[in-house]
Amino acid sequence: MEDMIKDFTEDSIAIITARGGSRRIPGKNIKDFLGKPIIAYSIEAALNSGIFKTVMVSTDSAEIRSVAEKYGAEVPFLRSPATSGDFATTADVLHEVISEYKNTGVKFRYACCLYPTAPFVTPEKLKKAMDIMLSGNFDCVLPVTPFSFPVFRGMSVKDGRAFYRWPEFSMRRSQDLETLYHDCGQFYMFRVKRFMETGELIDDNTGAMPVPETEVQDIDYDTDWDIAEMKYTLMKKRQSEKDQNP
Repeated sequence: MEDMIKDFTEDSIAIITARGGSRRIPGKNIKDFLGKPIIAYSIEAALNSGIFKTVMVSTDSAEIRSVAEKYGAEVPFLRSPATSGDFATTADVLHEVISEYKNTGVKFRYACCLYPTAPFVTPEKLKKAMDIMLSGNFDCVLPVTPFSFPVFRGMSVKDGRAFYRWPEFSMRRSQDLETLYHDCGQFYMFRVKRFMETGELIDDNTGAMPVPETEVQDIDYDTDWDIAEMKYTLMKKRQSEKDQNP
């Protein structure tokens, strides 16, 4: 396993995707989050994990580029217009980055797509995801968290009327229903060759890394930002207590 980890470390890249435009939260990717730009957390997690040969930021913004380089990431090129628009996908961005490096003679076997607004990602989580991918021989690994309420007991609302979406489960006890998970929207650890062949991150050989709901938060609106800061503060408090009382 140690040889596999060494191989990974010498042949891997962390790609932090940080487009400049953000309509709902202006300047979102470099907005201050408890004392420093939120993108700094992703950069530092990748650098401090020690498992990536290269940590880079893909952006179309000169301002984000400056902040990213300040915190130790590489920004060897800016995004093309094709990957800077509202309709560009994460896969489009990753494909461009990997291709750009390849054009300069640099190839990678492993990569991690890391989002810039993911302060809950830690070096330990990245290393754990790498271990899961290598030991399980997965094509991709992503952090997931369970839905806080049983999905099969979900309701639809039409014309002001509420009804069970799946009435066959309406009388089932919550503990008897299957637990479903959702993507945390934080990062994807993946094998480059498979991704470049299929253009997909999640396939039928994807590994899961469960994380608690208290360490997950979509940040789309100002209220989400406030909740994320509270959750992050709680996470650091719990980690401090754990370190003091191992």
